[in-house]
Amino acid sequence: MLIITIKQGKEKGLLAGDPWIYASAIDKVDGKPQELRKPGATAIVQSSSRQFLARAAYNAKSQIAARVWTLREDEPIDHAMMKRRVQAAIARRADALRNADMQALVPLVDGEKDGLPGLLVHSYGGKDGYLICQFNAGGVDLWKIPVVQALLAATDCPNVYERCDALLRKGEGLPVAARVLAGVEPPQRLMVREGSRIAPMDIRTGFTYPR
Repeated sequence: MLIITIKQGKEKGLLAGDPWIYASAIDKVDGKPQELRKPGATAIVQSSSRQFLARAAYNAKSQIAARVWTLREDEPIDHAMMKRRVQAAIARRADALRNADMQALVPLVDGEKDGLPGLLVHSYGGKDGYLICQFNAGGVDLWKIPVVQALLAATDCPNVYERCDALLRKGEGLPVAARVLAGVEPPQRLMVREGSRIAPMDIRTGFTYPR
């Protein structure tokens, strides 16, 4: 596991709840070369006096050098954690999902707010519809398989599609490839409600067709 040592005094933002660690706040990163090069590799974050601060996903290729997973020393970064956080995110939005218009894109996971930095998930069409996921950071991309497994189990929706924001993924050093992760691909054109307005959209890309 990598060890990130924070410069003296730069731990204040982290302790105040800031989930991002920039390269300018880092004194050094120790670990095996292959881990140092892997976008999203798990790292222990420590103070200049070697006190535990957090566990984070490290990415040398990103402007955000590390994204915090947890401030708890006793919480491992593993499949079980991903499952818990996906389940908790969806539980928080259960009412919205249950009461949503079948033509609405309903947010299910909202990145840092749900302890899953860089992950965005929307639902369309309920249990028989589609989950549209964006893995916009190295950490969640590295845990893609358990995240998708947890989404399938928590929603009973069989279809999961990965939307790619090319700019964000390139900035993280990640490949750009939109694809089906489970089930079938959404149709190119679906009617999507935004407030009182309904418009044709390609939910695979977010492109709204002119009316």
